[in-house]
Amino acid sequence: MTFEPLKGIRILDLTSVVVGPVCTARLAQYGAEIIKLESPDGDLMRGLGGLSPTGQHSGAYLHLNRGKRNLCCDLKKPGSKDLVKKLVASADVVIANMRPQALVRLRLDAQSIRADHPDKIYCLITGYGTDGPYAGHPTYDSVVQAATGMTGLTLARDGAPSYVPMLICDHVVGEIAAGSILAAVIQRKATGSGSSIEVPMFETMSAFVLQEHLAQQSFDPPVGPPGDLRLLSPHNKPVKTADGWIAFTVNTDQQVRAFLKAVGRAELIDDQRFATVGARAQNVREWFEIRGAPLTDKTTVEWLDILQEADIAVKPCHTLETLPHDPHLQAVGLLQADEHPTEGKTVAIRSTISFDDAYPALPSFAQPRGWDTRAVLEEIGYSAHEISGLLAEGTAIASSTRAEDQ
Repeated sequence: MTFEPLKGIRILDLTSVVVGPVCTARLAQYGAEIIKLESPDGDLMRGLGGLSPTGQHSGAYLHLNRGKRNLCCDLKKPGSKDLVKKLVASADVVIANMRPQALVRLRLDAQSIRADHPDKIYCLITGYGTDGPYAGHPTYDSVVQAATGMTGLTLARDGAPSYVPMLICDHVVGEIAAGSILAAVIQRKATGSGSSIEVPMFETMSAFVLQEHLAQQSFDPPVGPPGDLRLLSPHNKPVKTADGWIAFTVNTDQQVRAFLKAVGRAELIDDQRFATVGARAQNVREWFEIRGAPLTDKTTVEWLDILQEADIAVKPCHTLETLPHDPHLQAVGLLQADEHPTEGKTVAIRSTISFDDAYPALPSFAQPRGWDTRAVLEEIGYSAHEISGLLAEGTAIASSTRAEDQ
């Protein structure tokens, strides 16, 4: 299926690693033309995201950079200024996640670009808002997890802070940035005006934490301590079975009664401490101790059958090894075979969003550095002679693995 509501929108992608590429990958799925401007050193994620057959494209890089055209340019070279100026002029949207100070030096900040092109949409994804004292501080996902109190949640629950072992802040903020750009595109179509957007990771993820865990301190005066005590219970974890682990949640009174009957604790159904949502909130520690008790008298499969029969939300706890083989994911074809020009056979992840009962076509492979350098330079007005000069002086770099670039 072809689903391209952003067809005709060109985006200059000045991002790297994860948060920016997540944003532009989503926009590529919606049909935008993404021009990824990459330095000669390459996006750090090419190597940081794990091993690969050639050492040039980690698995994470392949997944985060599908559907993008790659132009390699050395911004330290004098000739790059004119090149980037023409790229900016050709784009509808510019997205960056460099430090604000570096963007100002390169005249690639929102103020510089929109002074010349007020109709441009400019999105800066930054670690900390530029109007606060942390502005310009370096950061990564794990630092944001700590600064926003996410690690403090595991400290409160488990007695020690820990990171979510995936780049959760990068993914969430990248998707939010993509949504903000979509809103700006709609506004520009209505008014003709561009926008300057800033999406700070620290404030964005802090808001998520506080929406849930400001809790009783959302009132003036507070009616209790901060924190959702259900989520902070040390028993709020997957439950051990005879041969593995399962995860389930029971929230409604009907679900609780069905659960207590299923696990052989029917005597607690009439216990007033657990009879209603309000009562369980008042007795959350005792309730979660019951709810989180091991279920080691039966296997995972047996418990899945029992709890599903009781209409309780339950699933097995997958591992990285078992998740790709989940029968549901296999049935819906989330993972698909693909071919990469340098890495050979690869596994691709299709869009999880369907439109009109169909999934958009798989975007093209993540390109080697400089794969589309020649073509993009030609499109923005450089002659063949000028392109040869830019390549010779090292301002632009073309892929050494593409036949027409050799």
